[in-house]
Amino acid sequence: MFVHNKRLQYTVRVAAPNPGLANLLLEQFGGPQGELAAAMRYFTQGLAEDDAGRKDLLMDIATEELSHLEIIGSIVGMLNKGAKGQLAEAVEEEADLYRSLTGGGNDSHTTSLLYGGGPALVNSAGVPWTGAYIDSIGEPTADMRSNIAAEARAKIIYERLINVTDDPGIQDALRFLMTRELAHQKSFEKALHSIQPNFPQGKVPGLPEFTNVYFNMSQGEGDLRGSWNQGEEWVFVDKPEPAVDGGDGMASVQLPDEDADVLEQMAVRTMSDPAADPITGADLGSGAAAKK
Repeated sequence: MFVHNKRLQYTVRVAAPNPGLANLLLEQFGGPQGELAAAMRYFTQGLAEDDAGRKDLLMDIATEELSHLEIIGSIVGMLNKGAKGQLAEAVEEEADLYRSLTGGGNDSHTTSLLYGGGPALVNSAGVPWTGAYIDSIGEPTADMRSNIAAEARAKIIYERLINVTDDPGIQDALRFLMTRELAHQKSFEKALHSIQPNFPQGKVPGLPEFTNVYFNMSQGEGDLRGSWNQGEEWVFVDKPEPAVDGGDGMASVQLPDEDADVLEQMAVRTMSDPAADPITGADLGSGAAAKK
């Protein structure tokens, strides 16, 4: 059950309308790192969670993310107030109205026209929100790590948004939202490490002969050694050979006789002739055909 409180979690103070900035802020409304994506990620994880502690954590944070969505949406609405009235009442001349809405070359005119100045479930480029942003897999040791990364990415987007506005009220609200990303990261880290062991993820262990092997697959200037590929834990293979399993490195399949016969017929029918040198459309178009 949800009960909505009409007051925001954090006070929004917008100094002046700015439809261009509103368009950028849509990144955290309907974008892949935005608040709706976070809320849906944690809700769906929480609804499927059997552990009481993790379920409570996920539902708490999911609900808070919806309150953050409301903050961002309110800012977008305030920033678009002027554009909304101008579009509705046509108080400006056409060229002046267009210039005021485009706000420096972004797509704010599109979102203003399509959505009447309100917050839309699109990112700052106008791409609609999609459930494909939700990357949960139903294994808490994997999902908690994904949640930590999602909060980190959202924190970086908020930093960048803070840097593109000089409105002190908006900066203040964005700093609050950015800070809550840090708090959520810490909670998810604690939840992850309350599961012991939590690596490797899932139940099936890795193959021991490959788990601690580092293959130097990108060779040349810039090769470096560090804790990620050296020390007692690691076996470093400087020049990996194909087929590290000891096989011939070729793909094969056991086919029924009837399938093998059909494939052989196809191979004969589509066989190329290495000696052929036909005149092609490219030859005709370039004039090379006349020289043959």
